[in-house]
Amino acid sequence: MNQDPITDMLTERGKEYGLFISQAGLSQELKTVMRDHQGWSALGTDMQEALELIAMKSSRILNGNPNHIDSWDDIAGYARLVADRLRGVTR
Repeated sequence: MNQDPITDMLTERGKEYGLFISQAGLSQELKTVMRDHQGWSALGTDMQEALELIAMKSSRILNGNPNHIDSWDDIAGYARLVADRLRGVTR
C-alpha cells in the first residue's frame, strides 16, 4: 500500500470498476438517454436520483467486475428506497 490513502482507494476502486474515464462515459450516456425520455419529467426527484445512481452502478458493472456484490446490493438498495417511499416509508 501507498502512503497516500486517496491513491490507495482509487487503485482499489479501479480494480473493481475499471478505468474511470470509460465508466464515466458509459454512465453519462445512460443518464442522457433517461433524461431525454418523455417520462423523465413525470418522476419525483427521488426516482430520478435512484435511476441515475442505478445507471452509474450499472456502468461500473459493465466496465469492471460484474461479480462485485456491492454494486448489485447498491442497485437493490436504491430501488428499495423508492419502493418504500411509495409504500409510505421514508428514509
